Amino acid sequence: MDPSRASSLGDLDLHLLGEGTHLRAYEILGAHPNTFEGVAGVSFTVWAPNARSVSVVGDFNGWDGRRNPLRSVGVNGFWETFVPGLAAGALYKFELHGPDGALLPLKADPFAFRCERAPGTASVVHGLPGHAWQDGAWMARRRETKAHAAPLSIYELHLGSWRRRPDGSFMSYGEIAADLAPYATWLGFTHVQLMPVMEHPFDPSWGYQPLGLFAPTSRFGGPEDFQAFDPRLGARPLPRR
Repeated sequence: MDPSRASSLGDLDLHLLGEGTHLRAYEILGAHPNTFEGVAGVSFTVWAPNARSVSVVGDFNGWDGRRNPLRSVGVNGFWETFVPGLAAGALYKFELHGPDGALLPLKADPFAFRCERAPGTASVVHGLPGHAWQDGAWMARRRETKAHAAPLSIYELHLGSWRRRPDGSFMSYGEIAADLAPYATWLGFTHVQLMPVMEHPFDPSWGYQPLGLFAPTSRFGGPEDFQAFDPRLGARPLPRR
């Protein structure tokens, strides 16, 4: 079998995606490191119902849309391909020809799990990150708590403007987490609400014009850094008021 013809879309996936009821579409659409018949590479799948043709371009093929075309799968506008030898970290976008055959501007992947740091705008092959959650005690305590009868005071903040390094650069997710929980608790808040953390192109926008709803912004670190964004870890106590 030609690995480039390998498919990650089954009939059930196509049916559920077509009717808009696939509850784990992020596991299918986008870029996913994969192995077919012993050949490692990356599967690319995108929904482009009005496109005449779709290709994946990136730093691995000279951004040349002739190198890795996607094939149409099913009847609902899904396209896919498998690129052998590709691995996490590769930059990519989708090249599309519209219904009239005109070449469109390159498109970032709406299902990317990671995006290039601004001013770059490419998607980054990453795959679903794994994480060992350490919130077992908190989850158990939550089950025993009558949340609707407990006090509620929410501290809302934007990660990029809440605090920065002395030189004005962004702090990492971990650096922010180290002080956030004790600070919010010291002020008397019970919960923290973050302004949008999805990838977005313009720093002063505070994240309200997102480009990648499945990618935490790379301004503060990668997906694994965001998964480990636990204000309880490494927290430094603040003095009592």
